[in-house]
Amino acid sequence: MTRRSTTALAAVALAAGALLGTAVPAQAATPAQIATSKTNGVAYLKTLQAADGSYVTSGGLSNEWAFSALAAAGTAAVDVLPGADPAKNARTVYRGQLAAATWPGASPVVTDYERAILNSYAAGIDPARVGAGRNLIADLAAYWQSAEPGYWGPSGNFNGTVFGLLALGNARTQSGSQRVPQTLLDASAAAVRANQHTDGGWNYSKAAGDPTALAQASDIDMTGAAMASLCAAGVPSTDSAITSAASFLAANLNANGSFAAMWGPNTDSNGWAVSGLNACGINPQGAAFTSGSGKTPVDYLIAQQFNPGGGFKYQSTDTTPSAYASVDGLRAVAGGGFTATPPTPVTSGAPTWVATTAFTSGTAARIALTVDNGTGNLKVCAVTLTPTGSTTTLGAVLDAAATATPSGCVTGVTPSSGSGAITAVNGTANAGANSWKVRLDNGTAATATRATTVNAGDTVSLRYGS
Repeated sequence: MTRRSTTALAAVALAAGALLGTAVPAQAATPAQIATSKTNGVAYLKTLQAADGSYVTSGGLSNEWAFSALAAAGTAAVDVLPGADPAKNARTVYRGQLAAATWPGASPVVTDYERAILNSYAAGIDPARVGAGRNLIADLAAYWQSAEPGYWGPSGNFNGTVFGLLALGNARTQSGSQRVPQTLLDASAAAVRANQHTDGGWNYSKAAGDPTALAQASDIDMTGAAMASLCAAGVPSTDSAITSAASFLAANLNANGSFAAMWGPNTDSNGWAVSGLNACGINPQGAAFTSGSGKTPVDYLIAQQFNPGGGFKYQSTDTTPSAYASVDGLRAVAGGGFTATPPTPVTSGAPTWVATTAFTSGTAARIALTVDNGTGNLKVCAVTLTPTGSTTTLGAVLDAAATATPSGCVTGVTPSSGSGAITAVNGTANAGANSWKVRLDNGTAATATRATTVNAGDTVSLRYGS
């Protein structure tokens, strides 16, 4: 099928609303084929586990992304263990690695923390409560770009902003609630929107404000991730940013169900594109994503899988499976986005979630803090403090925020001591019906007082308003 005819097909399908909920065509991958692919794919990913139970590798791409694929396919990380040693189950070992003071190394970058948030969440580890000294949500908050609100890490590396939004939008609380305020997600969603190219897709580098860059051809992989990030932030699939992205992908569908990716058709690109569609509730086997030959992107992925071995090859000409391609392929075929809610374990007595619920007195810890004065001047930071008990107070968090990362998050608080209600933050004082309220993990708003109890891993949000 030619690119031109594919584009025409996509336009007709979009006009008819076919991107949403279209019935699976007769020649698309069947439920039975998908089920077999999932079973065999999980079996292959289990072979990637090291003898010590680890999935994290040194150098290159880490196999820890396997947790997102396993969860999407319905397998809990705690149920994955080498031999019969439950002490070496993948979740326990991964949690220990993340909690170590030496992780992620001497020169961390923002994507280290974003990757860890998405995968710890899928593994059933509360990313804000990995250990006494490890709060991955707070670690990410330290990379907020105060001069370019909405971006995470250097804005030139647009990938960091997309995965920051994916992490914060998808890594919900253990009860399934949104963990951070919507204003924070909206700020990053605005940054993602500003980088959407004129062809409807995205690329790895920043394009916002640069007409030449915005006019350049987009990348299949990044388009899948960026559209998924917007949907994770609550953007509906009917939004023009999402429909334009879906049209871009449909226009680049090849006859065999692969996408015309930057480096040629491959499993990883198809996996990211399909995961983006999955995350937005768009059927990757609908009419808009069925070629003239009757093939869909899911067909292509399943064709890339070795059976019964279960691994996926990177390109059609490869003769051996690729670990990374196998993760991307399985996660997409299983219907996942870029992470997944952890499944209920089958191991007797194993909980769905593990978390550190109390501070360790004398051990430094981090708290993620957002301060919103109601004017759109959102401040985000990571606050480091050393609790003297199993809990701390809002007053202690705000006092420690004077040296938070990035700086300038909190420049002044009234009162500066005691346990009473907070009447002013950063020069904005309570007036009339407007006052400072606090939410913990985006829960119910309450009057902000210095005595408000803050627990380990709480995301603290202060907002001024009525």
